[in-house]
Amino acid sequence: MSDLTNSHAAESSISGLAPLEAVLFDVDGTLCDSDPMHYHAFRELLLEIGYNNGVPITEEDFIEKIAGKHNEDIGKALFPDWDHEKAVKFIDDKEAMFRRLASQQLNAVDGLYKLRKWIEDRGLKCAAVTNAPRPNAELMISILGLSDFFQHVIVGSECERAKPFPDPYLKAVKLLNASLEHSLVFEDSASGIKAGVAAGIPVVGVMTRNPEKSLRDAGASLLIKDYNDQKLWKALEDLERVEATLKKADV
Repeated sequence: MSDLTNSHAAESSISGLAPLEAVLFDVDGTLCDSDPMHYHAFRELLLEIGYNNGVPITEEDFIEKIAGKHNEDIGKALFPDWDHEKAVKFIDDKEAMFRRLASQQLNAVDGLYKLRKWIEDRGLKCAAVTNAPRPNAELMISILGLSDFFQHVIVGSECERAKPFPDPYLKAVKLLNASLEHSLVFEDSASGIKAGVAAGIPVVGVMTRNPEKSLRDAGASLLIKDYNDQKLWKALEDLERVEATLKKADV
């Protein structure tokens, strides 16, 4: 399928959500480019314990084994021979280092506040849906000035199953009192995209760091560079056009 056909299919998929009720955002990598800070924290702490014979993990290792995954799964993947408590302690130390870095370095993905205004102008419902621990998620949302923007923050570890299972997105839509058929997800990882798709919600993949192919293969309806991407705004214009037609039909 050509890029043009792909783009048209994506716009049709999003315009089919009319009337849009809710917009759901992942946090890490979707609201902010936080992966470099996670990578730095993991690399430094793994070096301290002599992981991989003292060879630093690469960004490719980070993307493959860590990015977008739930901490419980990361602990098992990195330390299959460790007991649970020891792995949890390492991950907790890493998250504390991440929060220190985020407090100094966190920035929004380009165009995020433009999209925020579009969402607020239409009175849409909003939730953050993340596999990050709640202290991380709430810190990032606060630094970005989005605490009042989200009606709910749903955390994977507080659901029966975290992403890539659909449970966090299903919980978000239920808490917002919205419908799956009229909701839209923004995600940056294959794990998160799979969760949105499994919930039955079209997903816009934000290409912050993860490979384009992995996001496409996970089932993203549309791939964008950031929130200034013209492909996104074309899709939202098409959605508004369909909504206007529906309103006229109801009159």
